[in-house]
Amino acid sequence: MLTRLAISTHEEVYRVEDRESGLRGFIALHSTRLGPAAGGLRMRTYEGDDAALEDVLNLSRGMSYKNAAAGLPLGGGKAVILGDPDHAKTPALLRAMGRAINRLQGRYWTAEDMGMSPEDMAELSRETRFVAGLNSGTHASGDPSPVTARGVLGAMRAGAAQLWGTQNLSGRHVAVQGLGHVGWHLCHLLHESGAKLSVADMNPAHVASTVREYGATMVDPRSIHAVDADIFAPCAIGGVLNPRSIPEIRARMVCGAANNQLASPEDAERLRARDILYLPDYVANGGGIVNVAAEILRIAPRAPWVDERLDAMQARMAHILARASGEGVSPAMIADRLVEEQLLQVAV
Repeated sequence: MLTRLAISTHEEVYRVEDRESGLRGFIALHSTRLGPAAGGLRMRTYEGDDAALEDVLNLSRGMSYKNAAAGLPLGGGKAVILGDPDHAKTPALLRAMGRAINRLQGRYWTAEDMGMSPEDMAELSRETRFVAGLNSGTHASGDPSPVTARGVLGAMRAGAAQLWGTQNLSGRHVAVQGLGHVGWHLCHLLHESGAKLSVADMNPAHVASTVREYGATMVDPRSIHAVDADIFAPCAIGGVLNPRSIPEIRARMVCGAANNQLASPEDAERLRARDILYLPDYVANGGGIVNVAAEILRIAPRAPWVDERLDAMQARMAHILARASGEGVSPAMIADRLVEEQLLQVAV
């Protein structure tokens, strides 16, 4: 069952329920001003419906900004499923979500996010064609995580040039919070770049493999943000930059793959007041949606198109950082201003 909710900040929001499969979730379309809403489907354990709804609203808004910042002809949307993906995810549940997405007739395109895989997208695709991140097919893009990590690395290089006058990350100490698909790939790229790694994750197996593969130092997840490092890279859940954590951060730069890293807009100014360079998350982590967009837009050949947009993302981040420095404001303010100006220029 698809029930429309009246949410003034969004174009369309739906509660999704299917008793037979146990599906409970939400789909939010924040904006279709630039094109069909696009954004991943995540599955995680929420405290309740209110928490899941708040998450999907924040994430879908972030996707509008992310897609605009990446220069894509796509709007912003997101979908969430309530439940433990390791135990509650079933083919029937995924297919029920696929049917719900299909009822939106292409106004929303989904792909994998937290708790989802290309195999799960294939299950959804049995019910709808409005799904990307597939492993097979003419324009299949596969897991977007490696491309997200490449984009974050490029953003770090832009930040390093701003702070230290060079894009070279060799010898820099990076504290990575979260070793899921993107975090692990980011560690791989940072290791190849000669960076020193401290890592934390709630899954001990993920930590052990990263320590073994890349010589990383294990840190308690509760204190990874406070490591004396050059760069703090949040790559897990959002809201990690807040009034409690910001006074404890000792890194000069914050740049990671997590969405909605700031608990509130005021936290961007708290970081600036401490002389910590915050790289706006939706600009840094846009590589994944670029990868997915190539599938949605049927781009061929895809590799040079993706590479070109990753380079443009890094250049955009450098521009944001330079403007923020010149105006004496947070890069988050500049990024939001640029995207909002871009959206206003598009006719409704």
